[in-house]
Amino acid sequence: MMNAPYVDKLLTGKVKKMGRPNAEERMDRLWESGMFKNTVDAKVWLGKSGLAEDEVADTKNHGGPEKAIFSYPMNHYDDWRRELDLASIGVGAMGENLSVMNMDEKSVCIGDTYKFGDTIIQVSQPRRPCWKPARRFRIIDFALRIQNSGRTGWYFRVLQEGFVQAGMELELVERPYPNWTIAACNEIMYVKKGDVMLAEELASCEFLAENWKRTLHKRLAGRESSIEKRVYGPNKN
Repeated sequence: MMNAPYVDKLLTGKVKKMGRPNAEERMDRLWESGMFKNTVDAKVWLGKSGLAEDEVADTKNHGGPEKAIFSYPMNHYDDWRRELDLASIGVGAMGENLSVMNMDEKSVCIGDTYKFGDTIIQVSQPRRPCWKPARRFRIIDFALRIQNSGRTGWYFRVLQEGFVQAGMELELVERPYPNWTIAACNEIMYVKKGDVMLAEELASCEFLAENWKRTLHKRLAGRESSIEKRVYGPNKN
């Protein structure tokens, strides 16, 4: 029997402003982010829009009911430290709220519903990496590296509010779409872009977040957007 998945660390953070307004180097210019999180040991209220005391800077692309909490497998950091030769990268580096063990993109599916403390949470979508981790670690193509590695993490929506705490197990209650792993979704979004049938099938998945459905419908209509703004943002000319 596999070890049960559990939340090793719970993390929250306030929006933080960094950089200098007139810096010549783009990586040194002013920016703000809620991705700088600190671990919390006490019980925390988890509501429909996320953990108490947690903030997001870019409310258009982060947060909201479909992206209430971001989860990231702790073991991925072993790979990042090795690949980037960066000893400083570790838990919290991706801005995650839940640092999880015994689960990853190949074992987690859209619609997976878990009991977590007093709450019920449901997997809504993979994370689409943006330019902010690149700014944080000064690696211009970091968003692309995250995307191409498949180590994206995923978001949960909150079906039932309540208190949660680090160290708690994630008890799987329901798995309605066992074929739609986070890894499979990432492959359709980034690798198998020409496969219309797969895009249609994924877009019809009941529990997939609306913004992913919109992106897939745009693709099906021949109106796919450029990824430049998302992955490079103000880091690049």
